[in-house]
Amino acid sequence: MPWFFLAVTVVGAWFTFNAYLPARVRGSLTGPSFLAGWLTSELSSHHFAWQLIATVFFVWAGALEAWPGWLGLGITLASWIGLFGLAVISHHAAPAIELALEDGLGETYRDEIEPEVAKAMERPLRPGRRLIPFLLLDPEVKRHADIPYAPEHGFRGLLDVYVPKVGAQGAPVLFQIHGGAWVISQKRHQALPLMLQLSRAGWVCVSINYRLSPRATWPDHIIDVKRALAWVRNHIADYGGDPDFIVATGGSAGGHLSSLVGLTGNDVEWQPGFEDEDTRVQACVPFYGVYDFTNTHGRQLHDGLIEFLQKHVMKTSLETHRKEWEKASPLHRIHQNAPPFFIVQGTHDSLTPVEEARLFHRRLHATSQQPVCYAEIPGAQHAFEIFHSLRTTHVVRGVERFLGWAWSRELRRRAGGLQAPNASGSATTNITT
Repeated sequence: MPWFFLAVTVVGAWFTFNAYLPARVRGSLTGPSFLAGWLTSELSSHHFAWQLIATVFFVWAGALEAWPGWLGLGITLASWIGLFGLAVISHHAAPAIELALEDGLGETYRDEIEPEVAKAMERPLRPGRRLIPFLLLDPEVKRHADIPYAPEHGFRGLLDVYVPKVGAQGAPVLFQIHGGAWVISQKRHQALPLMLQLSRAGWVCVSINYRLSPRATWPDHIIDVKRALAWVRNHIADYGGDPDFIVATGGSAGGHLSSLVGLTGNDVEWQPGFEDEDTRVQACVPFYGVYDFTNTHGRQLHDGLIEFLQKHVMKTSLETHRKEWEKASPLHRIHQNAPPFFIVQGTHDSLTPVEEARLFHRRLHATSQQPVCYAEIPGAQHAFEIFHSLRTTHVVRGVERFLGWAWSRELRRRAGGLQAPNASGSATTNITT
């Protein structure tokens, strides 16, 4: 029993250590390191609870009758200190988000949020969510499920609409695009904490499926996304949404796709058969996105992404089809008429490098005529906000404030009869320097 206890404590301590220093090199440990670090950093209190229960059991069973058990106890105590540190770091998301908003929108941005919008945002998150982090339901929100926007694609051509159960009229719209490396996942797997909170605050949220690789080949993915956006523009009023105020968001591959949506509105090349539809959005919030398929500036840590894209998504060589790869890269589609952006990235992301997010922010901020916010979340892994956690709560609140600011600005524009931002449509000039 002492030796068994020691082995268990080493495993538990590795989970804690890995949350601080996840593997970022290419290899067989990348996936397990991400998964372990993700769950440990977001659920540090839950890890402490199971380690405490296990320790009590092992001590009761005689684990301290020999020196390996005492060594295991020491390792456990060190792991608990590390878990406490992870919880402290999670709290740092709040000032990081606020600093990003003040830098991008101005220190007095909260004063620009309309009183009725601010009141809706003040609703507290539902109690107990962090205790049961995967309880992704809300009695105040109604989901209209499996609505076809591209019926010929079956399940991949469906979307869900989340609305306040009390109803909505002329509500702002969030357009959510799931991630999954362009090859896996679906509309009900991501961004639910954000969509549920926004729907409770009066927003209408749409979460879409799209065709996935390897069956689909680029640009099938972005064509589907734009087709779903056109559906929203034409039908969301039936669910209480405002078709003239849509914000695109998504994480990972969804961060890539939502950024492209924000930067390529009304690009007819990716609107075959629906060229006349309006596919602009009024703001964009990408989470831990992929911003450069080409790795032109060497911000990715290895060539794994390029090899994956060549084999499964683009199905062409970067060397021979570089222009197409650049068209698929948000970093190469930046222009001055981009809508307001709020870029969110974790410092400890082992799948999409923080260095690339910094570059995308810097280039977009230098070029766009609209505000660009960038929040680098301390200690956050990839996919950190897809279930309830302390860090998720802080980030959802911050994104909610950004969206409240954007919607308030739109309301003032309409009241004053001013020209809409990004009214001229999007440019497609590549920026590669």
